Formats: sequence, C-alpha cells, structure tokens
Amino acid sequence: MVNFDSLLESMADLIADRVAKKLASSGRTPVQPRLLTVEQAATFLGRTKEAIQHMVSAGKIAIVKSDRRVFLDVRDIDAWIEANKQEGFQ
Repeated sequence: MVNFDSLLESMADLIADRVAKKLASSGRTPVQPRLLTVEQAATFLGRTKEAIQHMVSAGKIAIVKSDRRVFLDVRDIDAWIEANKQEGFQ
C-alpha cells in the first residue's frame, strides 16, 4: 500500500517541476521585491523579528521609511552580509 504522505510529496515535486519549466520557457522571471518588511528580512536572514529590530536600532543596517512603514533594502542586507563574513575556523 502506498503511503499517503509520500504520494503527496511526489505530486508536489511534479507540480513544482512543471511550474519551474513553464517559468523558464516563458522567459519571465518572478519579481523579487527590493524592499522587505522587518518580518521578511528576519526570514531572509534566518533571524527573529526582534533581532532585526535590534540591528536597526543599533545602526547596523539602514531602513527605508514610507509613512509609518519600515522596510529594509535587500542591497543593504546583502552589504551587511558581505561586511560580516569571516574566514572559516581551522
């Protein structure tokens, strides 16, 4: 008897492959937002929302304000990543 979870997983993989092929053949790439909310930036960096807010308040990363909304520029996040890279331990 086929395991229901493995059947669903196989179907999801097939659907994902078909969608990826259609996107690739259409020549269109999905639009990626340049500005992220604090929550999105936290997910992007694998941190908590509170950790991102601490980075902002400490001046470690710039924000973009629009009215009362706060965003983080993906380019600033990428620059922070590059500036904080260290060589691996030996």
